[in-house]
Amino acid sequence: MRTLLFALCLAPIALFAQDHSDALVKWTDVATAQKAAKKDGKPLIIDVHTSWCGPCRMLDKNTFHDPQTAAYINSAFHPVNFDAEGPDTVVFNGRTFTNPNYKPELKGMRNGTHELTMAIAPVNGRVAYPTIVYIDSEGQVLTPVQGYMTPEQIEPILHYFGDGAYKKQEFADFQKSFVSKRK
Repeated sequence: MRTLLFALCLAPIALFAQDHSDALVKWTDVATAQKAAKKDGKPLIIDVHTSWCGPCRMLDKNTFHDPQTAAYINSAFHPVNFDAEGPDTVVFNGRTFTNPNYKPELKGMRNGTHELTMAIAPVNGRVAYPTIVYIDSEGQVLTPVQGYMTPEQIEPILHYFGDGAYKKQEFADFQKSFVSKRK
C-alpha cells in the first residue's frame, strides 16, 4: 500500500474546483451506499472534497465526467460524494459523525473539518483534498488516495479495488500487469 500511496502523491495537481451537479457518476450518500454494499458485496468509493478546492473541481470535471471512468465506477462501486467540511450528520459503520466546528457563515469557504473526514481520509495523519477513499463492502477502509488524477491515472486504481485484485496481490504487482481498457 505504501507504494500505491507514494506513487499517487506524485499525481499532478490542478487548480480548479468541484461541482457534482451534472456528474455522470451516480453519487449517493454514505448510509445508502453501505446498505447496498452489504447486499451486493460491491466496495464503496468516497470522493472526499470541499467546495473551495481547485483540484477537486478538476477531478470532477475531467475524471468523473469522463464517460468510461464514470461507467466503470457506477458498475463496480457504490459511489459517495462527501463534503469534507460540510454540516451533515453521517452514520458510518453504525457510528454517528458530525462537524462540530462547522460555521454556517463560512459556507463555501474553508470551514471545520468533518469528523468522518478525519476517520477515513488521512494519509500519514494529514488530510488533503481531493481524497478518494476505497472501502470494502463490510465498511473497512482499504486506502485513501490523495490528489487529482486523470482518467488514465485513476483507471488501474479503480480496477485494483473494483475487481477485487487487492484481496490477492499488492498494487505494485497488479500495476505491472495491468492493461488499460480505455478506448
